[in-house]
Amino acid sequence: MVDVGVFNLLRFGPGQLLGDRPLTAKVLSVVVATLVAWVGNRYWTFAARRTAAPSRELLGFAVVNVGGMGIAVACLAVSHYVLGLTSPLADNIAANGVGLVLGTAFRYVAYRRLVFTGDGPHALRAPSTAEGSPAAAQDATVTAPRGA
Repeated sequence: MVDVGVFNLLRFGPGQLLGDRPLTAKVLSVVVATLVAWVGNRYWTFAARRTAAPSRELLGFAVVNVGGMGIAVACLAVSHYVLGLTSPLADNIAANGVGLVLGTAFRYVAYRRLVFTGDGPHALRAPSTAEGSPAAAQDATVTAPRGA
């Protein structure tokens, strides 16, 4: 939503700040959306997998988003400059339809595998029941009959 809103504001909003530069508008909208998305992903989507190094996560998140942005910008560039589809609807379909869907799929997989890889302080840990594990030893201590 942030990406789409900022893109359309820059391209078609009051003053049409970047009306004749769709790729610049897309890059700026992705930068704003990246910062908003990092906060949401760190504290909500991947809260159980965040690491103790938020600066490393933000850097990794930014790198992954450059890849996702490249996908969206490439879709927009092909549509706008190669195919000559320059209407507001065509730009939105290319950048915020096809590009955003493909970029989002790429980002999700990359976030999970490359960025949010830890057992952060709020990780949801399922107790292990494997024989010899600390959780199994604790369970045995709690449930063992007295005097045995």
